[in-house]
Amino acid sequence: MSVLDIRDLQTHFFTDDGVVKAVDGVSFSLDAGEVLGLVGESGSGKSVTGFSILRLVDPPGRVVGGEILFHGQDLAQLSNREMRSLRGNRIAMIFQDPMMTLNPVLRIETQMVEAVRAHERISHAAARDRAITTLAKVGIPSPAERLAAYPHQFSGGMRQRVAIAIALLNGPELIVADEPTTALDVTIQSQILAEVQELARETGTALIWITHDLAVVAGLADKISVMYAGRIVESGPTDQVLAAPQHPYTAGLLGSIPGHGRRGERLTQIPGMAPSMSRLPAGCAFAPRCDLASEMCRSTAPMVTETGAGQGYRCHHPNAAQKVAT
Repeated sequence: MSVLDIRDLQTHFFTDDGVVKAVDGVSFSLDAGEVLGLVGESGSGKSVTGFSILRLVDPPGRVVGGEILFHGQDLAQLSNREMRSLRGNRIAMIFQDPMMTLNPVLRIETQMVEAVRAHERISHAAARDRAITTLAKVGIPSPAERLAAYPHQFSGGMRQRVAIAIALLNGPELIVADEPTTALDVTIQSQILAEVQELARETGTALIWITHDLAVVAGLADKISVMYAGRIVESGPTDQVLAAPQHPYTAGLLGSIPGHGRRGERLTQIPGMAPSMSRLPAGCAFAPRCDLASEMCRSTAPMVTETGAGQGYRCHHPNAAQKVAT
């Protein structure tokens, strides 16, 4: 049985301008120790997907359909109290801004010890020892001494490491990481990516890594799901999707990565902007920005097509999409 099985997830926001279908029929599964890269531009629905899994979507948004199966149990059907017992314990989230996790007026020791004792009957000393061990795992030097520090006394990279450590404290079976390295410099980012990947393999934790950058997940994720306008437009094993993208949006994201094309060539630019989620065009949502779009694309939304090798896509012209990538 999969650790996580998302089936036709739908999360809508009910606004004065109409219903915004932020997540519209998203499906994927994740096994123990597996890393999924959830990729897309800002506003594609990837972060809302992560918040929906942990039931953290605030009004006027709510999950209106689908199943969120965690070890076969539908999280959408649990009470608020049952969800609180899971969050930070068996399921954890790493936010883009570590200060969403860390309380600026409490020492790191207080925050980490409370995170352990909220879910487990354990002494303060034992919880402190676990905090020290976990800080060491994520590369915090002199972890016992740093427990006495406040969040503002850490650099941005160190604060994010502490946030990751808090997520790992209780040995969760699933972690949702929402662009946790976006604000960090490249050197720190690569260190954290390597550490997170190693920790996932060592502990068997399933990981969803949400990002806008395909280059980040290329060396991290076992499989990729590319989101656009609230839907997954392509998914499959990482190497397979990157080598032979079936959707022109995936090809466009790849073409915009420095070093992906031939030396001296200009980077590919995806024309236009992502559509308003409250006013999506008829047919394929990517059609207005796609050089390959036909009348069929503008009038008929493509269904999911499976390649037979674990790769799926929503596109009427998949063969042409591969040519775009090359």
